[in-house]
Amino acid sequence: MNAQPDLKLLSTFMAVVDRGSMAEAATALGYVPSAVSQHIAALERDMGIELIVRRPGSRLILTAAGRALAQAAETLFDATARFQDAAKGISDHDIADVRVGAYPSAMSHLFPEILSALRSRGLGPRIRLVIVETREGLPRVRSGDLDLLIAYRYLPEDPPTVSGEWAVTSLGHEPLLLVSGTRPGRRPLELAECLTMEWTSGHAHSPDRRLLHRWAADLGISPDVTLETEDLHSMLAMIRAGLAVGLIPASLISEESDRSGVEPVVLPPGAAPLHREVLAVSRPGARLPVIEELVTLLSDALASVQSSHRRGTLTGHAPDGHRKPPTGRAPRRTGDT
Repeated sequence: MNAQPDLKLLSTFMAVVDRGSMAEAATALGYVPSAVSQHIAALERDMGIELIVRRPGSRLILTAAGRALAQAAETLFDATARFQDAAKGISDHDIADVRVGAYPSAMSHLFPEILSALRSRGLGPRIRLVIVETREGLPRVRSGDLDLLIAYRYLPEDPPTVSGEWAVTSLGHEPLLLVSGTRPGRRPLELAECLTMEWTSGHAHSPDRRLLHRWAADLGISPDVTLETEDLHSMLAMIRAGLAVGLIPASLISEESDRSGVEPVVLPPGAAPLHREVLAVSRPGARLPVIEELVTLLSDALASVQSSHRRGTLTGHAPDGHRKPPTGRAPRRTGDT
């Protein structure tokens, strides 16, 4: 038995553990699936024990030895990431690049102008961008694969919560707008009129779907979600086609070109405004200056989106006293932050 397994094999093993699939781990690492299988087999030979139970047609299952190794490897990679942070500080931040992960809509609607602004200010570390959802990005921050993750949180109990594993900075709250397809020559739809229509949202247990149901329960309504997708641009396409109504982050429709084809649904007075919190997640300790600057610019960009929403350019609320809630009871505010 080799008491000090090859770190490359160990990294492949942790990718398989995180994703529960050799094929998904291969995609994430840029390998072919057979290479991942060979790495796992080599690691098991080095360790002298089976680590993963392979069952055709089902998810991989870790043995007791596999679970113990995964826990030890997680500690090792966390310590390695902390050492890398310290080494970067000692070298006076003389680094070639930093890796930043962000969810897709942030990448397409917030980052282009921000990166242009950063590059116009002169030389500095090159920012390498990775499109990654929050739940997949958090382990990559912990392992050191990402220096910064731009994440979102729809409900206060969702990750990333307060933890010693990472530092979390709130960049602001992005409004969520209930929108429908435009109806030329006709007034915007009211919420009560949408209850007989189809709705689009994420899958059953996705954060946006859970927020929608919590908000709807407070209003005493039951939206009929029939068009499920995790892709916000697909949601917008369905809404523009008049196939559904749905909640869309304000940054996606904050520009005139993006607003064409959709319009806010008129909500009853007192309906709780909806939003998602945008967060910057990094490992504990001092951030590089370029990371701090990026965080500041992202916060400013979100503040601009919020300001547009407050000015009424994107709002769908009815004037006080002119609309009634869709049911007889008064709506209550949700508990989201």
